[in-house]
Amino acid sequence: MEQIRKYFESTIKLTDQDWKVFSSKLVRKEFPKKHVLLNAGHVENYLSFIETGMVRFYIPKMENSLTFAFVFENNFVSGYDSFLTRKVSDYQIETLSKTTLWRLTYNDLQEIYSETGIGNTIGRYASEDLFLKKSKRELSLLNETAEQRYRNLFVEQPHLLQHIPLKYIASYIGVTPQALSRIRKRIY
Repeated sequence: MEQIRKYFESTIKLTDQDWKVFSSKLVRKEFPKKHVLLNAGHVENYLSFIETGMVRFYIPKMENSLTFAFVFENNFVSGYDSFLTRKVSDYQIETLSKTTLWRLTYNDLQEIYSETGIGNTIGRYASEDLFLKKSKRELSLLNETAEQRYRNLFVEQPHLLQHIPLKYIASYIGVTPQALSRIRKRIY
C-alpha cells in the first residue's frame, strides 16, 4: 500500500488524514496468471493499482485476440471508460502473471471525492495518468513503425517483456507473429 502513497506523493502532498480515508477503501487482492479481471460485456467496477504483476487489454476474437495495451507494476489499471460511464466494456483485461492489485470500487472513489480535500486531486491524477498512456499509444500507432513500437516496449519494460508471449506482443505492435520474428532477427 505504501507504493501507492509514494506514487501519489511524487507529485502531490497527502495529509495523514486524507491518506487514512483513501487507504481505508483499498482492498488488496491477488490473482493467478491468465485470470480475467474484466470481461467484455461487463461494467468495470474497479480502479486498481498494480503492486506486482502485469496485465493485458485485448479484444476477444474467435481466432486471434487483439492485444492493445499492457500495464505493469506501479501503475493504475482499469477499464476506465467503462468505469467512468458505467457502461459495458467492449474488451477484456487479463493477468499475464500472478498479479497483486490494490482495488478501489467506483462507489468508494465517489466517497473519497466527497470526504477528502485531496480526493479529487487523486482522482484527477489517476485519470491523467491513464489518459497520457492512452494518448502515447495512439500516437505510437500513427507515427511509428512496428519495429519502433517493439523497441519502445523493450526499452520501457525489458525484464517484464520476457514474460509476455510473443503472440501478444505481435498483436500489440500490429503485426503477425511471423513479422515479429523478422523484426527480432533484424534487431538481434
